[in-house]
Amino acid sequence: MPFAIHGGVWPTMITPYTDDNKPDFKAIAALCDWYIDKGCSGIFAVCQSSEMFFLSEAEKTDIAKAVVDAVGGRIQVVASGHTAEDKATQLREIENMMKTGVDAYVLVSNRLDQKNEGEAVFEANATEIFDRYPEVDFGIYECPVPWKRLVSTEFLRKAGREGRMVFLKDTCCDADLLRERLAAVEGTPLKIFNANAASWFDSTVHGGAGYNGVMANFHPDLYKWAYDHLEDQTEKARLVADFLTLAAALEMRLYPVSAKYYHSLVGVPMGISSRSSDAAKLDKNARAEVEALISMERELRRALGI
Repeated sequence: MPFAIHGGVWPTMITPYTDDNKPDFKAIAALCDWYIDKGCSGIFAVCQSSEMFFLSEAEKTDIAKAVVDAVGGRIQVVASGHTAEDKATQLREIENMMKTGVDAYVLVSNRLDQKNEGEAVFEANATEIFDRYPEVDFGIYECPVPWKRLVSTEFLRKAGREGRMVFLKDTCCDADLLRERLAAVEGTPLKIFNANAASWFDSTVHGGAGYNGVMANFHPDLYKWAYDHLEDQTEKARLVADFLTLAAALEMRLYPVSAKYYHSLVGVPMGISSRSSDAAKLDKNARAEVEALISMERELRRALGI
């Protein structure tokens, strides 16, 4: 039976680096503790936010193992790292990642249909993997790199009912399609998490499992507050969600460097270097924006009593 994935807030974990450009495992452990202290339900490790396209195979599994060890069963962990183009390497990625102790392996949708050949190819590749590893719980991430390949509602309906998927990181950014997807998987083990700050609240109101996006690297406790108070303080929760939508403009400001700078200011010591972005471009203005966000968060937490 698939394991029951917990709803709520799931950050897409960033990868801190040491001065010699290696994963900083001390900072990774501290970051895991920070996620837990902020009320996250789980961590999506080795994803695009983790710069998985810039990590070696060994680094991917080492990071996932470090996260599993740091969490120590306190919250759930899923991981991807599904970046290879050839099938043999993709299968090896799955097998090696599952040895780390993560709860589920997250496939990248565009790796299942690399030439955009259509639904038949996508389903055949996904089914081959599902059948090969019946003991593995799977998720799918609609990763926008190198291109965004959305999953069909019918595929989700089938995979959910057959118990072969427990997790979808939805990046469709379409409220109507999200409601359609949620209706299709209702009553199945498949939980749909929205990565889009602007639409996550609406999708959660209509049965979504919560938020799984980059801004959970900044203020997951605010997402959690809105999630926890969907029913008893709906209007206030919606106002918090509006703030989160506006704050998410920072996604476009040299992420994940901006997130690393944020953590260096809020008590999770780490450098701001990145393999996917040029940290030197985080100029005074960009730093001021992160600092302003911290001030606004502080005031909002005070108003909410958290």
